[in-house]
Formats: sequence, structure tokens, C-alpha cells
Amino acid sequence: MFGRIKPLDAILATAKKKSLHPTLGWFQLTLFGIGCVIGTGIFVLTAAGAQKAGPGLLLAFAIAGVICIVAALCYAEIAAMIPVAGSAYTYTYATMGEFLAWTVGWALILEYAVAASAVSVGWSGYFSGTILDKTLGIHLPDFLKTAPLALGGAPGGFINLPAVVIALLVTWLLMIGTRESARVNAVLVLVKVTALTAFIALTYTSPQFDMQQFNPFLPAGVFGGFGTGVGAVGAAATIFFAYVGFDAVSTAAEETKNPQRNVPIGLIGSLLFCTVFYMLVAGGAVATIGGQPIMGPGGIPFPAGSEELARQCALPEYKEMLVCSNEALAHVLRQIGFGTVGNFMGYAAFIALPSVILILLFGQTRIFFVMSRDGLLPEGLSKIHPKWKTPYVVTALTGGAVAFAAAFLPVGKLADIANAGTLYAFMMVAIAVMILRKTAAGVERKFKTPMLWLIGPATIAGCVFLFFNLPMEAMLVLPAWGAVGVVIYFAYSFRASHLGKGVVEVVEPEAYEDVPGTT
Repeated sequence: MFGRIKPLDAILATAKKKSLHPTLGWFQLTLFGIGCVIGTGIFVLTAAGAQKAGPGLLLAFAIAGVICIVAALCYAEIAAMIPVAGSAYTYTYATMGEFLAWTVGWALILEYAVAASAVSVGWSGYFSGTILDKTLGIHLPDFLKTAPLALGGAPGGFINLPAVVIALLVTWLLMIGTRESARVNAVLVLVKVTALTAFIALTYTSPQFDMQQFNPFLPAGVFGGFGTGVGAVGAAATIFFAYVGFDAVSTAAEETKNPQRNVPIGLIGSLLFCTVFYMLVAGGAVATIGGQPIMGPGGIPFPAGSEELARQCALPEYKEMLVCSNEALAHVLRQIGFGTVGNFMGYAAFIALPSVILILLFGQTRIFFVMSRDGLLPEGLSKIHPKWKTPYVVTALTGGAVAFAAAFLPVGKLADIANAGTLYAFMMVAIAVMILRKTAAGVERKFKTPMLWLIGPATIAGCVFLFFNLPMEAMLVLPAWGAVGVVIYFAYSFRASHLGKGVVEVVEPEAYEDVPGTT
């Protein structure tokens, strides 16, 4: 299983023989990255990050951003070198063998599905608050908008119906086609960037802007303690969840025109743009209304999304704090006298967050697609629709699973759980690019990671560092999920693998014969 290393020429030949239609350019790829990154961390996780780190949230964004930048440099080289769907899974298959590739693909499935569910729940908060409650005057009962208390949700919750609806709508859009999805995403990115630019302008010019709000800057310290998930590094481990956008860009390599040029631009450009935006917006929020956490016993912040924190936020002295808001940015603007603009910020989140769900589902379905194409999952999952030219079977299955998780699971822990799989995959990419420098030194590289001797190990160290600063339960999810994956691999994938059977080029099933661009 460790010796099953798929040759680079076989990977490229397989992609050409059973390919996805190339429709994306560098601008669309950059918007894809921005569409995923700008949204989750700002609109959904700002309050949770402030509860973990206080004003040190800015440092948390910087820490996560730096680790993502070094990881993106590794991604840029290998994605341009191997421009096929599959992301870290495919790269691992070409360097370290089938079994480790399976573990990476399995971790990516966890990452994208859980993340899409989390953002669906975050969107539901803006829909229920800004749209229904504050705009239309309709109060949706708690049992229809929150997860059950037994699973960490608010008291009285049963199902998050708005989250289910948005997850299924985005799934339908992805099934229609990649090009149509990209066009919708471009509009949504414009909406959210415009809204956040207005937020920055209003907060930094507000009379309430006060640098004293940053004191103390690190109320929970830099390191909150092993397994606690608090402090600046603990917050960085959580908001790292928001940076999966650049990873989704690499999953679109096979559907990209001139990937050797466009993939690196999309990866690095979107990441740099988004990191700066994160820090500017977080700074404006903290400097205007403050971002101090609510402390629990022993001077440790109450866990974000916990029942204990919910009880504190119900008290009059805490309910207006940043850390208690489900609509953090809209809440900030209302507090500094821009209630109407604050509502528009809520509208922007309502409109724009579906683009995050779209990209996460896009990445997840492409991982499933390429694993099926390699025989590690049933062949039927990779069927392409004759009209839409998309992997519609796996898209429908994935969307259904995401909708189910969004219906019954709370957002509080989902980001940390998703990060466990993300960090593992990013670490394996760094290892893969270093191996390929030795084993495929003669292969043309349109983009080379500068100072790989430093960037590669720095990526590995950074991912391990953040992983061990996740809450303990999030750290345990990855090995538990991995154990399930190992059982599936030996029960089915090991025997069904095309490479294991000696097949290095996939024979087209009958369903593909009428699809334009395939043979």
C-alpha cells in the first residue's frame, strides 16, 4: 500500500482521458479564493475569536495568515506542476503512495463538509437576525433555527431549518455547472468586499475609535494552555478554518485554463488580499466597541459557543459585547450609530456567505470525484452529467450530508473540527513538494517555491503547532475519523484501486461516451 505511487504521467493521462471542462481563468480563481476566505472568519468567527484571544484577535489573524502564506507557496508550485483535481490527495498519491493519499483525501472530505455545514449555520444566524427579525419583524422559533442543546446548541433547539435550505440551494447551483457557479460567486465577492470596505471606513473614522480598547491586548495570553483552545494561538487555530479558500483554488486546477500561470496567481493573490482585510476589519471592530473576552474561573475565557458563555451573554452587562453577538459586524455598526448601515452589513453577509458554502462544496465534491476516478471510491460517484458537465452524483450526496450536519450540529465546535483535517492535509502538501524536488527534478515548473529548504519545514512546523493548540476534542476527531477511513480503505479501496490492479489509465464507463470533450 505504501509502494503504490502513481506516476506523474499517469495522473496527467488519467485527467485528460476523463476530464473536467476547463473554464476558469486567473481572475475567477482569485475570486474563488476570496469568496471562500472573506466571509467565514469575519462574518461568522469574529466573535468566537475575540472570546478566545480578546484584542489579540489581530495577532491570531497574523499567525494564521503567515502559516497559510508559507503553505500557499508550497501549494502554488505543486498545483501548477500537477494541474488536476484532487488537491493534496493527488499530490500525496504522486509522492508518498496510495495509503497516505487515502488518509489525506479522507481528511479533506471531513474538512470541506464540516466547514460548509458551519458556514451554513453562520448564514442562518444572519438570516434569522437581520432579515427576519430586524427587517421583516418575523421571529423564527428557536426550535426551527438552532441545533439541539444536547449537541451544544441553544436551549429549545431542534433543527436549523434556514441552514438546511441554503445548503441545498447551493448544492443545486453547483450541479448546474462550474461556469455558472463562478459567475454567481463573482457577484457575491463584489458584494462582500464592498460591504467590508465600508465597515473599515466607518469604524476607523468613528469618534468612538479608541486605541485604549486594545488594552489589555492579550487578556488570555499568547498560549492559553494545551487542549484549551484559548489565547492568541488558540484563536489562530480556530480562525485558520477561514483560510481553506486557497486550498479550494488548487482543487479547481483541472478546470482552469493555463493552470501553470493562473493557479499560483489565484492562490497567493487571494490569500494576501484576504489576510490584510481580516486584520483591518478586526482592528476596526475592537477599537470601536472593544473585544475583551468574558472570563470564567481561573481567568480563562469561557469556551466560545458554550452554554456557560450563552448564560453570561444573557446578562444585561454583557449582552451588547462583541463576543456575544451572532452578527458581529452588523452589531458593531449599530453600536457606533450606523444602524441602517449595520443592517446593510447583515444583508451583505446574508448575500455573500453562500459563496463560501459554494466553494467549500465545490472543493469537497472534486476530492470525491478524483478518488472515485482512481477506483478508491465507487466508480458511479464520478459520473458526469451529459448536459451540465459536472459530477452531479457526488455533488448531490455531499450536499445532502452537509445539509444534515447543518440541521443538527452547532457552529461552535465545527470550525475546530474542520481545522484538524485541514492542517494534516497542508502538512502533507509541504512534504510532497519537497519530495518532488528530488524525485521529479527534471519536470518543468512554471512556479517554484522560493527557499523551499525553509518554506517547506516552516509549513510543517506551523501546521503541527496550530494542531496542538486546538481544543482537545477537536484534536481527537482526526484520529477517530481517520480510523473509520482506514477500515473503509482495507474493506473496499485497497482491492478496488485502479493502480493496485495495474490500471494507470482509467477506461471510460459508458456514461461518458456522449459527453463533449471525452472519449
